[in-house]
Amino acid sequence: MSDAAIREDGDRLAVTGSLTIPQAARLLEAGAQFAGSRDALFDLAAVDQIDSSGIAVILGWLRAAQAAGRSLKVANAPQSLRSIAELYGVEAILPLV
Repeated sequence: MSDAAIREDGDRLAVTGSLTIPQAARLLEAGAQFAGSRDALFDLAAVDQIDSSGIAVILGWLRAAQAAGRSLKVANAPQSLRSIAELYGVEAILPLV
């Protein structure tokens, strides 16, 4: 398990490390601040592990963006995220690009 972080990388928000239960609350809060303040593109290319809490985190970011009238997209979603989303039937509502 590695620490997770969100950092600005040009026009993207690079998410690194593990998007799992131990980091979920911190990532939800940090990402929601970004998502509520600007149109956001979260890049998951450097995420090394993800579990079902990752779906909850992304949905939380999406709610924050929608509440602020902002747009949100998620790029480079790992196959594991796509599989979990399909399993839970939420792939259609996730803003994956």
